[in-house]
Amino acid sequence: MARIAGVNIPTNKPVAISLRYIYGIGPVNAVEICDKTKIEPTKRVNELSDAEVLAIREVIDRDYVVEGDLRREVSINIKRLVDLGCYRGLRHRKGLPVRGQRTHTNARTRKGPAKAIAGKKK
Repeated sequence: MARIAGVNIPTNKPVAISLRYIYGIGPVNAVEICDKTKIEPTKRVNELSDAEVLAIREVIDRDYVVEGDLRREVSINIKRLVDLGCYRGLRHRKGLPVRGQRTHTNARTRKGPAKAIAGKKK
């Protein structure tokens, strides 16, 4: 297993797919990293040499905010909104959808399991 940015990436998958296991790297960034390091995106991770893994590691450290730093940045941004007391901050605080979705029938992921209300169904 290759360890990049503190994450063990799967060895039997192509590089472009394996890099997505790192928080903050999606499909576009994974291919971009492969282009910068001149590694074929379809090449398997177990076929990479140590120099190629090191090159990937250096590109990610230099050009991308990933894993712990990114999680910290996101949580600080959410905390700032909550402290300001703006609309988005209040939605975060109440655990409701932040981006304008309806809550009358859906939003079970954010609201949690439905709570039964006595006398609601007639």
